[in-house]
Amino acid sequence: MTTLQIRLLAIIAIAIGAFFLFDLDQWLTLERVKAESARLTAYRDAHPLLATLTYAAIYIAVTGLSLPGATVLTLAGGALFGLLWGTLIVSFASSIGATLAFLAARFLFRDTVAARFGDRLAAIDAGLAKDGPYYLFTLRLVPLFPFFAINLAMGLTSIKTLTFYWVSQVGMLAGTLVYVNAGTQLAKVDSMSGILSPPLVGAFALLGLFPLAAKKLLEILPR
Repeated sequence: MTTLQIRLLAIIAIAIGAFFLFDLDQWLTLERVKAESARLTAYRDAHPLLATLTYAAIYIAVTGLSLPGATVLTLAGGALFGLLWGTLIVSFASSIGATLAFLAARFLFRDTVAARFGDRLAAIDAGLAKDGPYYLFTLRLVPLFPFFAINLAMGLTSIKTLTFYWVSQVGMLAGTLVYVNAGTQLAKVDSMSGILSPPLVGAFALLGLFPLAAKKLLEILPR
């Protein structure tokens, strides 16, 4: 590793360590957000622009550092800003944070992984060069795949940063809408597991697989 890589890794490690050392994770629980809802709403009413910027910055930091709490923050976005603005803010904040995590993984670990698993990584890169946006879109739509794991794994590939960003933003939009909408009725949300029903997860999976299946079908059809 270069000196710059070591410094960046140290900064990330310190930030993550401080998050847990000072128990900041307790603020990113469903129970805490519901308990503080009235105070947060009052602050938003008094300082709308500052509240928006602060919320977006926290969301970007949490997702960029791959910390737990993004789902709760999405619910909070719905509760604080409503469906339209909440979706807009979360969509950009989550995509920016995901891209930062993606870039960090690429800068810190891509060369190391390539040196050790060069042949395998080359094969993966070849597949992603052809179908990368479709695979990423499917992964983003299916809630079974962890948000942070996709960011880090894609950072180890050769997929272009701009492609990663816009496909992530489009692919995560449906899930964002569901959680932000649930957040607008925060008082009625008793658990995170009840937000996404099995039929809804299945619908997301089918929606995510459709572009890839359509592309494959077009490739095998006679021209």
